[in-house]
Amino acid sequence: MEVIIKSNYDEICQEAARIILEEWQKKRNLVLGLATGATPLGVYEKIIELHQKGEIDFREVATFSLDEYLGLEEDHPQSFAFYMEENLFKHINIRKDNIFRLEGRPTDIEAHCREYEEKIKKRGGIDVQILGIGRNGHIGFNEPGSSLSSRTRVKTLVEETVKDNARFFKSEEEVPRFCLTMGIGTVMEAKMIILLASGKNKNDAIFKSVEGPVTASIPASVLQHHPRVKILVDEEAGSLLSRRGYYKWVFKNKDRVKDYLK
Repeated sequence: MEVIIKSNYDEICQEAARIILEEWQKKRNLVLGLATGATPLGVYEKIIELHQKGEIDFREVATFSLDEYLGLEEDHPQSFAFYMEENLFKHINIRKDNIFRLEGRPTDIEAHCREYEEKIKKRGGIDVQILGIGRNGHIGFNEPGSSLSSRTRVKTLVEETVKDNARFFKSEEEVPRFCLTMGIGTVMEAKMIILLASGKNKNDAIFKSVEGPVTASIPASVLQHHPRVKILVDEEAGSLLSRRGYYKWVFKNKDRVKDYLK
């Protein structure tokens, strides 16, 4: 687990975009796992800027959305399908047949989730999975108590998550109580994971996920077992980490390793 502490939100988004660009330069048909919510917005803005500058091309890139509210139509303003279209897809040259998403109104939920897993496998797996983190440590909509080996499925949102997401709806009553989400086991199969967190309200979740025990009570803590995960936080989100100085030292000096081989 590599913990990267930056001064502010803009810097963590810039770093995430830089990593994605670097991975795309290695593999032009990159497979991206995309999260929604407020935190990834800055990353998508940086990616759009890179595309507009001609530094990244999305014609061969495929994407898989992390989750979706159950019961919402694709064109609903608060659906994650709508979110991704408005905040990324319509600004880049990605092919429509390379965009994969969980449906808000599938005719058969279990079959739809199985098919989604198969589509990921057929693409060779996800190369880079972007994640945010909830105040209770959830990733995707895998709430505390979710199996650490879970697959794509329907989940019931906890009251805390409903309250957190109410700001995107006219009222709390309009927030869906059910969703479809990639499982923790599905997420852990991504070749690289980038988790972003910003703000003081995420510092406890980050502390428990990075330096606490691995437990289903803090779903993001399972990332400690992933071989290639990058935790990007600003100073506020990382304020409770006991080894902040070490994480900063490692990031500052990581490129010097080649000097020792000269």
